Amino acid sequence: MSVAVAAVAEHEVYYRFTVLGYVKDDRGKPLADVTIEVIRDKTGLTYAGASDDDGFYAVRARLGDESRGESLTVRRGTTVRHVTVAFDPDNHTEERGTRVDFHGTRSVEHAAQFHATWLDAVGAASRH
Repeated sequence: MSVAVAAVAEHEVYYRFTVLGYVKDDRGKPLADVTIEVIRDKTGLTYAGASDDDGFYAVRARLGDESRGESLTVRRGTTVRHVTVAFDPDNHTEERGTRVDFHGTRSVEHAAQFHATWLDAVGAASRH
């Protein structure tokens, strides 16, 4: 007897949450090749990425609808920002995420700027 198992499509928007932003020094100069970690506080699972020449980074975590309200730790070295996973669980078309910028030893969340930054990044990638 065989059992059919439905495959989970992790490429679907409702199975991911993206943390993106910019890494700059205290004077506002972009920093390249800086490692950014996104830690899922509930499980300890860590996702990592690095900034590009413009200081831009994007880290995609595997989080589903049930993850709304969870806390994440976004880390650049010893600088951390704690964020809460927020999105409309009924919206399965828009990219989900938040923006966290690192300036020197400070970090700031700009959740309202996520979609505009995401669209800029996707547009820039498609032009290359």
